[in-house]
Amino acid sequence: MIFTIQKADRLGAVSSILCLIHCIATPFIFMAQTSLLTCCSSTPGWWKLTDYIFLAISFLAVYCSTHTTANTWIKPALWISWSLLFFIIINEKATWVSLQENVIFIPTLSLILLHLYNRKYCKCDTDTCCIH
Repeated sequence: MIFTIQKADRLGAVSSILCLIHCIATPFIFMAQTSLLTCCSSTPGWWKLTDYIFLAISFLAVYCSTHTTANTWIKPALWISWSLLFFIIINEKATWVSLQENVIFIPTLSLILLHLYNRKYCKCDTDTCCIH
């Protein structure tokens, strides 16, 4: 059981860190692209797909972490952070609400910190302390 908790939190932290790098790198990549190539101003399809890949991976990590954590407050915190990330990514595509681009860093950083906290402090010493 302890291996499952650490694996889900490690996956969640790594996925969130990669998502953060993706979010930070995107403007710089497209600035470089537009200065080199003036023919193509649209985002490549594979780059747009990475948002959904990170969202799916982070969903699995949050799901596994919340089902195996020994700490009760971490569950809603992880789900709230993931829900905010989901809303921001979907809103970015659908533009329901006008949000700053930097808003995505809040749930991403909170997912990183919550997974790292859960990995370090919410360990089960026995199989009976984790909620299934």
